[in-house]
Amino acid sequence: MTGGPTGGAPGAAPAPTAKTRGSRGALALLAATQLLLILDTAVVNVALPSIGADLGAGAAGLSWVANAYLITFGGLLLLGGRVADLLGHRRVLLAGLGLLAAASAVGALAPGTGVLVAARAAQGAGAALAAAAAFALLLVLFPDGPARHKALGAFAAMGGLGGVLGTVLGGVLTDLLGWRSTMWLNVLAAALLGALALRMLEGARGAPGGGRFDLAGALTGTGGLGLVAYALVGAAENGPLSAPTLGAGAGGLALLAAFAAVETRSARPLVPPTVLARPALLRANVLSALAQMTLFPMFFLVSVHLQSVLGYSPLGGGLGLLPLSLVVVAVAPQTGRLIFRLGLTRTMTLGFALLCAGTVWLALSLTPDDGFLTTVLAPSLLLGAALPLVVVTTNVAATAEAAPEETGLASGLVNTSQQFGSVLGLALLVAVATTRTESATAAAQTDGFRAALLVGGAFAAVATLISVRLRLPMPTPAPPRRGRVAEPR
Repeated sequence: MTGGPTGGAPGAAPAPTAKTRGSRGALALLAATQLLLILDTAVVNVALPSIGADLGAGAAGLSWVANAYLITFGGLLLLGGRVADLLGHRRVLLAGLGLLAAASAVGALAPGTGVLVAARAAQGAGAALAAAAAFALLLVLFPDGPARHKALGAFAAMGGLGGVLGTVLGGVLTDLLGWRSTMWLNVLAAALLGALALRMLEGARGAPGGGRFDLAGALTGTGGLGLVAYALVGAAENGPLSAPTLGAGAGGLALLAAFAAVETRSARPLVPPTVLARPALLRANVLSALAQMTLFPMFFLVSVHLQSVLGYSPLGGGLGLLPLSLVVVAVAPQTGRLIFRLGLTRTMTLGFALLCAGTVWLALSLTPDDGFLTTVLAPSLLLGAALPLVVVTTNVAATAEAAPEETGLASGLVNTSQQFGSVLGLALLVAVATTRTESATAAAQTDGFRAALLVGGAFAAVATLISVRLRLPMPTPAPPRRGRVAEPR
């Protein structure tokens, strides 16, 4: 499959991108990569208590076992997407999977918390490269239209399945084989996916001219995003108004301001200002962030409620989200048909309206006395229907205007929006829940969770109103390209 000019060089010859031996097999490979990256976070979160007992780590050390991954993952997504455009999508996918496998092996052998935290940071870097490249490959292989909608539906299904599967696997592996087995699972899965990528994705070259890009933009953009991520994930531990949180946040914003100034002067900017000047793209990325500001904390709060209030085990708390995930898997493949029948904007608005209704319903249903079946099950099914609608439609809108040479950039932007929406939403909603909880009683915790979910419902309501005004430009017919992969039937 051939692409357009890359690296911002006007008039450059089209750069060959990846080819596959079968688009369906490639989609399965890319979706499995997405599943692994989501599963990894849930698996390690379940294993944290066992890690602490084995390595003698306190609460602060354990928090950074999780946070180190989130910081590098969020901070490097944008850079990873642009590097994938410049150096080749398959090459960056393989590099990301290789780094993830190597870092996981180091983590599995870690003698102490410090080495494990460093390994988790490297895992996040590998995950960022792999996630951005995998999503960019999907955009390259499946042109905008029904085929891409189906492919994005598969990604959304993996998102719904990954969290629950990770919780279940994390509990089973930790109980039977110990927490180190969760790291070895990453090694095996990443190595298998890398081997399949070598067989199924044929040679890909990057941009002409050696894949040059502005170093100043890379340093300021990545540093700014990393510091902002550090401030967000550290706010729960240090406090939102603590010196580390405010210092990191201020430093990150200063670097991002410098990044914006650098990009206007660079001959080959990491993020061309003309891309950010597209109103539909900006609005779609804001909607992607708002979706995750509601969804990601909801998963966390429901799991904690089931365990701390209703008395479920960690494994039981994960299984409590299984019905929601099954609905996601069932609805996600049908999202493309809904987009065809209702249109992208109406389907997106419907998804956000369902997300708002489901979140508010869940908040009002929570009680410290009643069980899962009477409080969580019904609203979680509605949320399961909403999740693929909002994820698929916002991804479609955020990538619809991407030229062939911008697929990695579009992937990095939307992935960054979703990651920072997840981290920001979790930080805000946990803070709301903590503020409203005056004691450790079940009733007080339920009040806190209810208040936090209502705030999440407000985010979804705002997104519903914004989605009504989303208008994508009419697509212009693209010239035929040689070697194009046939769309799946």
